[in-house]
Amino acid sequence: MVDKSARGDTLGAVSRTGAIMGERIKLNTAGMHCIGAYLSKPAGKPKGGIVVVQEIFGVNAHIRSVADTYAAHGYTAIAPAFFDFAENDVELAYDKAGIDKGRDLAMEVGLDRAVEAVASAVESIRSSGKCGVVGYCWGGTVALRAAQVLALPASSYYGARNVGFLDQPLKAPTIFHFGADDPSIPPEAIAKQRSAWPDAPIHVYEHCGHAFNRDADAHAYNAAAAKLALQRTLDLFARNLT
Repeated sequence: MVDKSARGDTLGAVSRTGAIMGERIKLNTAGMHCIGAYLSKPAGKPKGGIVVVQEIFGVNAHIRSVADTYAAHGYTAIAPAFFDFAENDVELAYDKAGIDKGRDLAMEVGLDRAVEAVASAVESIRSSGKCGVVGYCWGGTVALRAAQVLALPASSYYGARNVGFLDQPLKAPTIFHFGADDPSIPPEAIAKQRSAWPDAPIHVYEHCGHAFNRDADAHAYNAAAAKLALQRTLDLFARNLT
């Protein structure tokens, strides 16, 4: 359930530059635990709904912009603040301290609770139509688990924890994105995923490391790969949500 009284801009509003603007809301999850979320709606009738799953740095400006991008493409997008289960309003820097704290918070929240929150987020935007999920880094594995547990069409970006779930089937169409030069996800890990789910497209992007979609990080970002991965993700949702 969405608490629409929370702070934020008008839903579905368009800025003077033409960009979609979302708002921060409150989301009731299992056990009536309330966490934050960022909700972004399209200007017209939604094509469906998309749950955007954060990296280990929280629902920061980058993740909010990702949600706004999907709204600009016609979907209602919601990015739950999963770390609110442990600490409110987390937004971490892309440095060692941020990475260390983000990993600790991800461990504390856990994948099972994250998937439960995805389910709650889906229910909150159900009126938009069929729903899918896209996730990045830690969120890439949450997206995978949502496909396995919740049967949601999923786009999983560089989920290093995916290999822990190779013994479980995908219950919905799922695609995967990896950087060819990602030290946290070696080629043998990608090969194991191909073997486990031979019907699931796995896209490996040359000259890319981890987090190649993160345009807020010049060191990691690869514009060409990010654009192609976005188009492949939009194609997945167009086939399965609209």
